[in-house]
Amino acid sequence: MIHSFGSDNHSGVAPEILKSIEEANSGFEVAYGDDRYTKEAEEIFKRLFNDSTSAFFVFNGTGANILSLRAMTDSYNSILCPINAHINVDECGAPEKFTGCKVVPLLSENGKVKPESVINELKGFGFQHHSQPKVLSISQPTELGTLYTPGEISELAALMHSVGGYLHIDGSRISNAAAALELPIKAFTLDCGVDALSFGGTKNGLLIGEAVLFFREELSNNFLYIRKQGAQLFSKNRFIAAQFCAYLKDGLNIRLAQHSNRMAKYLEKRLHEVNSVTISRPVETNVVFAKLDLKLAEELMKKHYFYIWDEQTTEVRWMCSFNTTNEDIDNFVDDIISLSNQIR
Repeated sequence: MIHSFGSDNHSGVAPEILKSIEEANSGFEVAYGDDRYTKEAEEIFKRLFNDSTSAFFVFNGTGANILSLRAMTDSYNSILCPINAHINVDECGAPEKFTGCKVVPLLSENGKVKPESVINELKGFGFQHHSQPKVLSISQPTELGTLYTPGEISELAALMHSVGGYLHIDGSRISNAAAALELPIKAFTLDCGVDALSFGGTKNGLLIGEAVLFFREELSNNFLYIRKQGAQLFSKNRFIAAQFCAYLKDGLNIRLAQHSNRMAKYLEKRLHEVNSVTISRPVETNVVFAKLDLKLAEELMKKHYFYIWDEQTTEVRWMCSFNTTNEDIDNFVDDIISLSNQIR
């Protein structure tokens, strides 16, 4: 396949990560997370956050989300989230199936929810006919590539804590957020009152695996059993953990994310040269949303892989990856210009 702007999941594996897997593939290790690589990765997460942080490894982002939400809820609870959140749109009903909870979508602006939207759904407490609100789940970055500030996250966390609830972050691209904000991940998660974090890596150079982080002891107490019941316990867990050891060593995760973010800004810059394309969202991380004529989009998709995000408005999503190059973007934009001239 030629370079894909469809998803940062379409990229390969960073060389440093492949090397870590190869090194872990030596000799024998105890299974199910009792190996030295898992223990090392757990300690790295404690150093990045604090000694009370509990880290658990799972196969994928959906698993990280639904099982962390399961740990924070009972089936009579409700889970609040932006209307375009991954748990609401792209997880095939898995959050409802595995938690038994009602997922309540909230109006959002460029992917972000405001406290007023949350407050409107914090109701019915103690009323036996009403699902009891328990968790607000947000994405950082959002599904539209935009960012919450630490102040905004702190406000949402305080709001949920005021009613005995929790704040969860879907961090499938959490390193891109850190790179864009130029802050340690701890500064806009744990330090802001976040209770649980799905810590992603496969969109930023990992082969497989995500981490579930809990910053409250009561949430992690029974997670070993929740993970097992959720079919997310990997017997050869060292191969997930070894990746995270390399990923978090010397800021590799941030360097990879910085590159993909820079590529999105470069794409944004080049697109300003194209009259037939209108950038439709703020470019804050590694994604560019744009609107263009349907005919142009269809012709362009014959040469380059990407998604039409909104068919009604012909808004498209162009993702940049850790291995996207300036040349990839130049070729892409040149094709847009060429096709625009042909269609005109």
